Amino acid sequence: MLGTIPGKVFKRRISMSIKLTNKYYDTIKWLVLVVIPAATTAYVGLASIWGWPFSEEIAKTSAVLCAFLGAILGISNLQYKSEQNQEVNADERTEGN
Repeated sequence: MLGTIPGKVFKRRISMSIKLTNKYYDTIKWLVLVVIPAATTAYVGLASIWGWPFSEEIAKTSAVLCAFLGAILGISNLQYKSEQNQEVNADERTEGN
């Protein structure tokens, strides 16, 4: 969020922490990359053959869910890498003394 005073701009940093265990991360990644797209493709394909309802809505919903969960995975991955880099840097400083 930005606030302004004549001649000054303030930026307020909003910190969000999303920490996932390896098990949750791997499960969500598998769902996003394999299960949801495969299930969506199967339903949309069969819906066109059998006349099942809502195939377009299901395809769009699937895309939104995959994008949302992919964003969570990306944030979690960046935070994990940042923490790992901080730990490595801290270890290097400790060993250097």
